[in-house]
Amino acid sequence: MIAHSDVLIVGGGPIGASLALAIGRAGCRVALVEARAAPANDSRTLAISHGTAMILKRFGVAMDAIDATSIEAIHVSQRGGFGRAILRAAELKLPALGYVVSYSALSRALEHALLNSGASVTFGAKVDVIRSTAMYGMAQVKHEDRIEDVTAGLIVMADGGRGGEQIPGINISEYDYRQSALVALLSTDPPAKRMAYERFTSTGPVALLPYGDKYALIWTTSPQEASALAELDAPLFLERLRHHVGIQSLRFIDTGPRASFPLRLRFAKPVTSRRIALVGNAAQALHPVAGQGFNLGMRDVQALAKCINEADRESIGDAAMLARYSASRRWDAGGGIAVTDLLVRGFSNDNALLRAGRGFGLAALDVLPPARKWFARKMMFGISG
Repeated sequence: MIAHSDVLIVGGGPIGASLALAIGRAGCRVALVEARAAPANDSRTLAISHGTAMILKRFGVAMDAIDATSIEAIHVSQRGGFGRAILRAAELKLPALGYVVSYSALSRALEHALLNSGASVTFGAKVDVIRSTAMYGMAQVKHEDRIEDVTAGLIVMADGGRGGEQIPGINISEYDYRQSALVALLSTDPPAKRMAYERFTSTGPVALLPYGDKYALIWTTSPQEASALAELDAPLFLERLRHHVGIQSLRFIDTGPRASFPLRLRFAKPVTSRRIALVGNAAQALHPVAGQGFNLGMRDVQALAKCINEADRESIGDAAMLARYSASRRWDAGGGIAVTDLLVRGFSNDNALLRAGRGFGLAALDVLPPARKWFARKMMFGISG
């Protein structure tokens, strides 16, 4: 580890690695520390918008190089009510609305680019304490049984949901949706093509995302039911899924291992403190509905990198630079949080009036091309994009 850098990034996942790549090209001295010692081995999939894919391409990470599956259309509907809408990439003259990628494959591609970028990268390093003065930020880092104090003009917390919890001036708000997401990889008849499904039900949304010739399932339900579903034998689980989702055009024929995790809304306000900035899940962790969380984090990266690259070295991390970053994220991050929360609360119920309102909204999207295009672009590029 280097003793002092212009920017110290805490967290080497896709968000932290992307930021290091985005600012390293400007000649800024970048250090990154990651608690994980081994290469990423994570079975999760990520939904990446077309806008995020464009950002990643600038770092040399192309979707076809990491075996990403394109999403060319999204079928949105509600169970037990009328109305549906289909969003199509062709209507927007784009190759895809988004992509489904392996978390591990994306992480490895970014790590490879990072190790060739000139940034100082230290794996197996845990940050225990963050402090700051008017002139620099300081992190106490434990690595290979040694504890070192390293400093930087700016410290960026990109360590998922842990960032910001003990930083003076940053308040963390959290809301428990009392839901869990059950995830699995499904085989279907016919095999997955390039169509994704978002199906709203009374217990929460169900998403089916094409991944190769299979579907990545994200089934939102109560924590108790998610645990029970994870323990069912495969035929009974698939039957329960068929009955719950009710998509007549798909027949579920097999499932891989299943896992569940709790769903909460968590966000920091503000996203900066003295010599410290938050990005990605450290700034906001969202419900997976509409797949906005990772994409919102990548737009954090884009905005912060712009502020850093436009600053001279002496002003990296100062109050004026951090104010510009915070202001640049206010509408997009705030709007993303609000829209995601509205979708969860407005669609996860059996209220007859709300069900009718949802149906009219979906039907309007389906018959009004300008509204459909506007909505699709906001999902791809952000509220203010």
